[in-house]
Amino acid sequence: MEKIFAPWRMQYILSNSESEDKTPDGCIFCIFPQLDEDEKRLIIERGRNCFVIMNAYPYNPGHLMVVPYRHTSDFTSLTAEELAEATALVQKSIKALTALMQPHGFNIGVNLGRTAGAGIDQHLHIHIVPRWNGDTNFMPVTGETRVISESLQSTYSRLTAIWKTIS
Repeated sequence: MEKIFAPWRMQYILSNSESEDKTPDGCIFCIFPQLDEDEKRLIIERGRNCFVIMNAYPYNPGHLMVVPYRHTSDFTSLTAEELAEATALVQKSIKALTALMQPHGFNIGVNLGRTAGAGIDQHLHIHIVPRWNGDTNFMPVTGETRVISESLQSTYSRLTAIWKTIS
């Protein structure tokens, strides 16, 4: 049997076993933008109403999220300004990821509520997941393991560099 080493996954495994609530010190989507640690927190862009952040536990390399600053889990409560900026940031994310990674497609979605699959269900966020032909294999199905082919920091560096060139 071939062994695939993915030591960065241990942080994910331990964080899931520590508590049902993955945000014991509060909402990361509220806390992270308040810090002056964009690279450490993987924040790509800060808008007026929303920000773009990389998913620290991505489904695929380049998995981004667009998050309103306002703490809400109610999609219908978003203002016209929040919705417009969120949509514009989703579009910019698609353009940047396409220029950088040439995916064959994207999954874009919002999981509203824990039952719908939201890991952080009290603060809504829009997922942008680049997809490639053949990116699903036996590992997630039989091994309950996903192999990400690039480190978060490498993706962050490459993405922030190209982000500035996208309008």
